[in-house]
Amino acid sequence: MEASRYVGRFAPSPSGPLHIGSLLTALTSYLDAKAHDGVWLVRIEDIDPPRQVLHANKAILDSLYAHGLYHDQDVLFQSSRIAYYQDIIGSLLNSHHAYRCECTRAQIKQHGGIYPGTCKHKQITTLPSAIRFINPGHITSFTDRFQGEIALNKHSIDKEDMIIQRKDGLVAYNLAVVLDDIEQGVSDIVRGCDLLPTTIAQLNIWSHFSATPPRYGHTPLLVTAPGHKLSKQNHAPAINDTTAKDNLLFCFSLLGISLSDAIQKSTINHILEAATMVWRKGIHFPKHEIIVP
Repeated sequence: MEASRYVGRFAPSPSGPLHIGSLLTALTSYLDAKAHDGVWLVRIEDIDPPRQVLHANKAILDSLYAHGLYHDQDVLFQSSRIAYYQDIIGSLLNSHHAYRCECTRAQIKQHGGIYPGTCKHKQITTLPSAIRFINPGHITSFTDRFQGEIALNKHSIDKEDMIIQRKDGLVAYNLAVVLDDIEQGVSDIVRGCDLLPTTIAQLNIWSHFSATPPRYGHTPLLVTAPGHKLSKQNHAPAINDTTAKDNLLFCFSLLGISLSDAIQKSTINHILEAATMVWRKGIHFPKHEIIVP
């Protein structure tokens, strides 16, 4: 990998402050970027107003800064790009790479939870309706840097024609994230395993706009018990920014990064530099889940 070509990012949604799981994701993406002498970006994915929490944007950025995680370029807010997304959606409809869909979740559930393309040839024009991107299906597998070979399975959501605009008119995550990663020149995406199930579909969307796919590395999730993700939806507590050093050391312990007593007593910047050196030598953590003690 050419160091000058590495561009990584952390892209949280402002649905609440960072918790220890989201801090771990930010930290792993940061360490990987710095270990490759790369650029680390922060993008706020604020295109779902019903899920957003007032002042969460500032709380997230303040937490990152408190933990020494500074981005290398200006923060990109997805809400500033709505017009661009809409232009792309209109273009996809006009070129017949997307179509309107009226199917409900209940109807899709009757087909085993995987959308079978019911509305693809109906030429629906009525509103409100969702808009789906026609999944070309060219990409059926990829090699994840941490999880190994990932391939489509029989019941994979990656086979679907993905929603790119919801019935309520909001732009869907799967389109916006791909367009922004391409626009920002992102080469490497380090994120949690909870996003692994939609990666092949996102790669197929990516292939429509760019011939150069990103490299993916999905890191293990923090769980309170097997299968119970630590998340905002599960009311995970916000991290305490006043104990930033302790928070970082706890994350390092979960990742198996061992630092000397002298380094642990040093500044946050020195701790991050030391952890970056360890990451550069290679890291071996549990594949899918880490149980929080």
